Amino acid sequence: MRKALTAGLVALAMVAIPAHGFAASNETYRQLDLFGDVFDRVKSDYVEEVPDKELIESAINGMLTSLDPHSRYLSPEDHQEMMIETKGEFGGLGIEVTLENGFIKVVSPIDDTPAYRAGIESGDLITHLDGEQVLGLTLDEAVDRMRGPVNSKIRLTVVRPGVDQPFDVEIVRDIIRIKSVRYRREGDIGYIRISKFIENTDTELNEAMKSLVAEIGPDMEGLVLDLRNNPGGLFEQAVAVSDAFLDQGEIVSTRGRSTESIDRRNARKGDIASGLRMIVLINGGSASASEIVAGALQDHHRALVLGTRSFGKGSVQTVISLGDQGAIRLTTARYYTPSGTSIQATGIEPDIAVEQAKIEQASTGAAFREADLRNRLPSQNELDGNGADETPTETPAETTGAAPGEGEEAKQDYQLRRALDLLQGLHLLSMSEEG
Repeated sequence: MRKALTAGLVALAMVAIPAHGFAASNETYRQLDLFGDVFDRVKSDYVEEVPDKELIESAINGMLTSLDPHSRYLSPEDHQEMMIETKGEFGGLGIEVTLENGFIKVVSPIDDTPAYRAGIESGDLITHLDGEQVLGLTLDEAVDRMRGPVNSKIRLTVVRPGVDQPFDVEIVRDIIRIKSVRYRREGDIGYIRISKFIENTDTELNEAMKSLVAEIGPDMEGLVLDLRNNPGGLFEQAVAVSDAFLDQGEIVSTRGRSTESIDRRNARKGDIASGLRMIVLINGGSASASEIVAGALQDHHRALVLGTRSFGKGSVQTVISLGDQGAIRLTTARYYTPSGTSIQATGIEPDIAVEQAKIEQASTGAAFREADLRNRLPSQNELDGNGADETPTETPAETTGAAPGEGEEAKQDYQLRRALDLLQGLHLLSMSEEG
């Protein structure tokens, strides 16, 4: 059994050599032989029989997850589900999660979903699902347990920074249909929120901008683009959204392992906002694709960035199909803002730092960021030998789940109120200068 398996693995490695140009060494063959020994031992001596498929998939996933927190194996079912999610419809609770120290940590709730309405916040730690510990589960296993039939209930046990005792939240599962762009008028200022970058985000953005221009008319004073608690999504959509507000110049560059892998994306002429003053809102839940947009508009001085430091996920993942065997999600590059800055594990620093607050006592939210993830890619400062970045794991006054819901008054959202006041002030200043 072991010899046959090892021979198969070695043959597989040899087949891959011409495709990738890597020469397998004798040490590689010895390690593959070691894998065969361990596989054989598990098959013969483990206390319970485990299917070969399960063992092999676990071994592959173990190899990938050891690289960084964002690389992993996708079974055929997971791959299909991921394709459905990027189209904007899937079943579940409506939260973006990651695995941290064995527990499920919420990156951000998705707007207008069961989890959002139940009050789940960015930085929440989920310790139990229906009374059963999540410790020991993989991220995929935990996500599978949180999903289920529509209208069925699940009880989450949540630990929240600043709250003394764990508490339970009961949520009714539903079909999650994501409308990634929402908009409304705030006086003579347009407000657009992008909750996630999915296949049709750029189309929704253009429609939202046209509607605002038609509603407000030529007296429109400015635009607020809200990317708070936006966990990211499709890279191409981040480029398209950035391009929508830029006339020229680089949007983002990605750099992989070799110098030949550098890819630069540039803006095409045409600004859908016609040069209107813009403010981009970010916080600790703004990650990946949302950081590409904020960084591009900030570096080109197209918009002021207001809020708190973003998550700091500056890496690009490529989904590589394995045919009917699923796919792998592999980190293949880092991305850089137009100024050449990598935000990996450091995040986007706002031009104007504004913590979230409410008239009533503000709750404390954890500033959970990429820098807090175990086995993450190092930041540029760390690569340059300047030591680790001093990234706080908690920002005392920040409420990371505070982006306004549909119909909520802007005056209840301190960060948005500050952005609106600033745009109104800039508009009045320009009018006085013209007069």
